[in-house]
Amino acid sequence: MAFENYPEKENVTTPSTTVGVKKENKNFKGVLIGLLVAALLGTWGYVIYDKNKIKETVVQKETVIASTSGQRDQLQRELEDAAMRYDVLKTNNSKKDSTITTKDREIDEKKARIKFLLNKVDATEAELSEAKDLIKSLNGDIEGYKTQNTVLQVQKTQLVQEKATVVGQRDRAQRKFDSSKIVIKEKEELIELGSTLHASNFNIVGIAEKKNGKESSTTVAKKVDKLRISFDLDENMLTESGNKEVYVCLFSPDGTPIAVQALGSGTFDLRSGEEKTYTQKIEVSYTQNRKQTVSFDWRQNANFEIGNYKIEVYNNGFKVGDGYRALKKGGLFN
Repeated sequence: MAFENYPEKENVTTPSTTVGVKKENKNFKGVLIGLLVAALLGTWGYVIYDKNKIKETVVQKETVIASTSGQRDQLQRELEDAAMRYDVLKTNNSKKDSTITTKDREIDEKKARIKFLLNKVDATEAELSEAKDLIKSLNGDIEGYKTQNTVLQVQKTQLVQEKATVVGQRDRAQRKFDSSKIVIKEKEELIELGSTLHASNFNIVGIAEKKNGKESSTTVAKKVDKLRISFDLDENMLTESGNKEVYVCLFSPDGTPIAVQALGSGTFDLRSGEEKTYTQKIEVSYTQNRKQTVSFDWRQNANFEIGNYKIEVYNNGFKVGDGYRALKKGGLFN
């Protein structure tokens, strides 16, 4: 089989075909440009819309924040006002009972919760609402606290008045009692003074003892072995019958008290408060309104000196009598 080469058939574009293609290309470009413009306008519109939406959201949030901040500030002022009134009440309340003490704790707990809520940076509407309710409750508690405090103040005033009345009555009674005590004491002193025994008829005799046991009186000092002292206790209608203490004080010629503790000497107090040394204390069984003679002997280890011996007798802290006896130096006839 034989092949022959023939010239290929060339594409021949006619003028009418070229014009159609160019027209189609122009229309396609126009559509594409339109679509791009529409897309761009849509994008811009969306951007503008979104920006406006964001701006609106920001404005809303700012409004909410401003509103929340204003609400928080208002609540803070209300809390401070309530706290100030509460502190004033606590300062003025000088007397508390268990009820007020319990109320103090409840109020402090509410204050702490309110402060916690208001100090939260991101506090929600619910939390601010809770704070608002707590402040309202706190104000109610403070009013109740105030009322109870007023009641306590009234009670305190009444107690102060009652105390003043009782103190006044007590003071008046005390003054009457003191006056009565003074009168009674004065009368007792008068009675005691009036019932004090009186001593009289003093006698001091020097006694010489002989080997045979006989005694004789003497005024020679070197012969005196003992002094026999006697005196009378006079009648006294005010002195009740019973044992009476009588203190006898004996003084040597130089004025020195004669006292020997081993023989019963000691001290006693005078009504003036002075302490005095006594030679002998004598217990006397006294009979009311009857004279009685008291007698006792005083013997001492040392020799009796020459001179005047003085005797003083005391009863109830008062001196009730005194007497003297002189002892002489021995002579030719003594």
